[in-house]
Amino acid sequence: MKTRTTSIRKTFSGLAAALALIASPASLYAQSCAMCYQSAAASGPRTIHALNTGILILMFPPALITIGVFRLAYKKRNTFHQIEYQEDDFASGS
Repeated sequence: MKTRTTSIRKTFSGLAAALALIASPASLYAQSCAMCYQSAAASGPRTIHALNTGILILMFPPALITIGVFRLAYKKRNTFHQIEYQEDDFASGS
C-alpha cells in the first residue's frame, strides 16, 4: 500500500510540474531589457558573436559547480555517521 501511495504521489507531482510548465505564458521565458535587445540587434555581426561567446563563457562556472555538487552528493550517498562503541562500554554495562 505504501508503494502505491508513493507512486501516485510521484505521478501527481510530475503532472503538476508539466501543467505549470504548459500554463506559464511564453513571454515569461523571453523577459529581457528592451534597450539591451535593441542595442544588441543593431550592432554588427562581430559584436553579436562576442555577446554570444560571452554568454557561453559565463555559463560554464555555474554549470561546473552544479556538476561538482551533484557528483559529490552521488559519491557520498551511501555514507553515514555511526557512533563507534568501544568494547569497554559494553563490558561495563553502560
